[in-house]
Amino acid sequence: MKLTVTQENLSRALATVSRIASSRGSLPILSNVLLKIENNQLLVAATNLDVAISETIGAKIKTEGSITVPARLMQDYVSSLPSGTLTLEVVDSKLKLTTEHHSSSINGTPADDFPVMPTIENGNSLQIPGADLKSALQQVLFSASNDDARPVLTGLYLHTLNGKLYAVATDSYRLAEKVIGAEEKDVNLLLPASSLQDVLRVMRDDTTSVGVQYDEQQARFSVGSVELVTRLIEGKYPDYRKLLPQSYATTVVLKRTDLQEITKVSSLFAREAAGGVTVTMSEEKKEVSIRSIASQVGENNAVAEAEITGDAVITMNSRYILDALSAFEGEKIQINVNGKLDPCVLTDPENDNYLHVVMPVKS
Repeated sequence: MKLTVTQENLSRALATVSRIASSRGSLPILSNVLLKIENNQLLVAATNLDVAISETIGAKIKTEGSITVPARLMQDYVSSLPSGTLTLEVVDSKLKLTTEHHSSSINGTPADDFPVMPTIENGNSLQIPGADLKSALQQVLFSASNDDARPVLTGLYLHTLNGKLYAVATDSYRLAEKVIGAEEKDVNLLLPASSLQDVLRVMRDDTTSVGVQYDEQQARFSVGSVELVTRLIEGKYPDYRKLLPQSYATTVVLKRTDLQEITKVSSLFAREAAGGVTVTMSEEKKEVSIRSIASQVGENNAVAEAEITGDAVITMNSRYILDALSAFEGEKIQINVNGKLDPCVLTDPENDNYLHVVMPVKS
């Protein structure tokens, strides 16, 4: 194999795929990246057996071939080079890299030992507008669980209902749901949140569309010249819609920044109580107050004006409230509550395509 490629393109591709390469796996070759000539382009790929990612970049091909080399060394080395043209050549299982002022050799492993990149044949497919998918991932992914004891909760549930495509994630303490857009196909996918974080990382502001192809075991995301294939999570997602009340005894509308401000201040005094703050909504006073107590430090009570129907008192985790408020985009926020032990549903009063549920703290 011999080719020339720009340092900028190769460095970008290595940065994209190298984070998937695993240095902790039982197979040493999984810590390598694959370099391979394919369709007169250079394919750069990595896998940890659960996720596989590849990017193709333009190159001037002189002879075809392939090799795998240590991912971290390759990425660090190429990113350290000055911009310009870089020559790659495989000689006796070694990758020689040459620029105008640099010459190096990296010991490689034959590509025959590298796991076969997964393919999806006869699967179903979706095309999702890039801006819509990016927004949904940013607003939903952080609500997925990090606890592998319940694998289904570590995923993002992508599904259709009544002609709409939804993205949902929950860790059982909070839940986020976003309407991505209209979709007539029947979709029911449980995708690892960690894999979708990688999809989000490779998406750019100018990504117009993302292709999704899937079968019963895996899904492939195509973002420009990057492809990521991930295994689906096995299991049935909880019927989360049972959590969502049909009506509310108390509704509150106020400026989102006002609620963020009083929550943030109160959270400083709530560290001792695992972040728990008591939110009081008064229809008579037309205000929301948040109180927090730290027996060793002191206490705090912060108030914001609001439009309120009905009274309510509920204790919640201040960090979950702040995370939720950061995910909303509108100027106002609506708080929907029934009782102190019922879920609190946050919505945008001017846009119903996103909701966030925060479960109360039983105190």
